[in-house]
Amino acid sequence: MSASGPGDPPRVSQLERVKQEYTAAAREILRRSMQGVAKTKLTPDMLSVAGLALCIAGAVLVGFEQRNEYVFYWLGGGLFVAGSVADILDGALARAASKGTVFGAFLDSTFDRLGEAAVLAAIGLAFMREGNEVALLATFAAVIGSFLVSYTRARAEALGLKGDVGFGSRLERVVIISVALGVAPWGWLEWPIYLLAAMAWLTVAQRMLYVRGQLRELAERAA
Repeated sequence: MSASGPGDPPRVSQLERVKQEYTAAAREILRRSMQGVAKTKLTPDMLSVAGLALCIAGAVLVGFEQRNEYVFYWLGGGLFVAGSVADILDGALARAASKGTVFGAFLDSTFDRLGEAAVLAAIGLAFMREGNEVALLATFAAVIGSFLVSYTRARAEALGLKGDVGFGSRLERVVIISVALGVAPWGWLEWPIYLLAAMAWLTVAQRMLYVRGQLRELAERAA
């Protein structure tokens, strides 16, 4: 096994390598799929705005779940999925058409957080109506944790380090929230939210330890 070279981050686990490989493969597939769209006037920023609008619309529908759980949870979940797909495709379009900008990347990250937080707020409202305080607290924890997952990576990269480890990134959170809305009419909404909160905070801890490891290696090389 080869030793790490200068500037290399600490070794990641086999699971992390698998995740990095499928993420890279998925991005390449999406980039290729957007090559035709890249020739149109559609811009990544348009997709970002559309994605946020769909997520907020989904959150509004989830907020009316007491009228008809099947209709409003599933419609809201469908719009959230559609908005999240648009959020994923904007990056693919930016890579395929070379239309990406620094502000566009900033806008995309900001809108991702807003859309996710809006849907989680609507889920929290549903728990409040039920008087389920534990699930409501878990929803708050999920919101805070999801923001910290993004923040820890951003801060690490601002320091010239890597902070993309963990399985609580955007894609995994979207999948869990979508599943939560899908099973909500049967009274199972709280369990995916517990998983979401735990996964987000575990990822925050992983990223903090990962950054600490990189800083230790840098200090050892400098000594």
